[in-house]
Amino acid sequence: MKVAVIGGGAAGFFSAITAKENYPDAEIIIFEKSSKLLSKVKVSGGGRCNLTNSCGTMKELAGAYPRGRKELKAAFRKFSNKDTIKWFEIRGVPLVIQNDNCVFPASQKSQSIIDCLIGETKKSGVKIIKNRGIKEILQIGTKFELHFLENKDEPLIFDKIIVATGGSSARESYTWLENLDHKIEEPVSSLFTFNMPGEPITELMGIVVKNVLLGVPGTKFKSQGSLLITHWGMSGPAVLKLSSYSARVLNEKDYDFKIQVNWSNEQNIDFVREVLVLISKEHPNKLLSNYKPYALSERLWSFLLKRCSLSESKKWNELGKKGINKLVNVLTNDTYLVKGKTAYKEEFVTCGGISLENIDFNTLQSKVCKNMYFAGEVLDIDGITGGYNLQAAWTTGYIAGKLE
Repeated sequence: MKVAVIGGGAAGFFSAITAKENYPDAEIIIFEKSSKLLSKVKVSGGGRCNLTNSCGTMKELAGAYPRGRKELKAAFRKFSNKDTIKWFEIRGVPLVIQNDNCVFPASQKSQSIIDCLIGETKKSGVKIIKNRGIKEILQIGTKFELHFLENKDEPLIFDKIIVATGGSSARESYTWLENLDHKIEEPVSSLFTFNMPGEPITELMGIVVKNVLLGVPGTKFKSQGSLLITHWGMSGPAVLKLSSYSARVLNEKDYDFKIQVNWSNEQNIDFVREVLVLISKEHPNKLLSNYKPYALSERLWSFLLKRCSLSESKKWNELGKKGINKLVNVLTNDTYLVKGKTAYKEEFVTCGGISLENIDFNTLQSKVCKNMYFAGEVLDIDGITGGYNLQAAWTTGYIAGKLE
């Protein structure tokens, strides 16, 4: 049996290794269009490789995927985050789990994961051919004829194909798969930070607020987590999660929208009001500048007071009902204008790709093209930040590699 794996990323390597384990006599070749292998693994987690998330339940794990949640819930029963941890540790890669459940190699270097995957392909006899992009695939009976971008390369025939080309925001990148009757969900960016040109809050760059609630007014999309104020706008887990949940809506708005920040991290506005009233009673003679609610930093609190036209030299007992209402509003409903997006570090994630309607998730085989399997971000699956996107690559790669 001859198997072509198209794409030399996480899903491609994992599916090729799994296929070779299941079919040791098969000839398995990974085709990578560039000169670099596992390039997204290299930059994951700031170069440390956040390879999965150790969250406790399947429900919590599947809940981290704005697209593909239902399908992955069943897939994780076959290969979960716990299986990923075991897989790498058995193969000699010690791992560490952070307080936020993000999992990294103990070396804190993505090269440890890359070396492991490349080592496994060499050990098992998987072939790797770089600089070999696919132009077209023709079906010939039950087999496939691969045509390459370089015309000098002769077409090759394979019994089975695993497509693991990763995500792309360019619609034309999927044409060769669309020509095989696959439905393509429009690809758009899905993990990005918010640009806020002209918003004075950018002067507070470097400040991290540990827990905020974020939302896009007029939509159902919300997120929670820490927020980083940058020189261009806002970043951090809360922003990245929100960008992922609302990726399609924000694309439709051409990344020109408002963001609502709840600095108190308290959903009950009446409770926030009660907290402020209590402060004014218990610390009546303290200046606003000297008593900050919700553990806000001095610079941020000063900024928020100016934002609602309250003097820092005002005493808490001088606020009155009107002043309290101003503070409640700025703490729970602080709105900023976003104009544009920026990629998160060197990482990028795309939602869209091969429609999940076309895929049998028991096997990851195409419903419209027998003997063709899909794995990784080429599918319309993407997760929030925290190791979830690589976990989807390992899980789908594992299932596709069984070639069932």
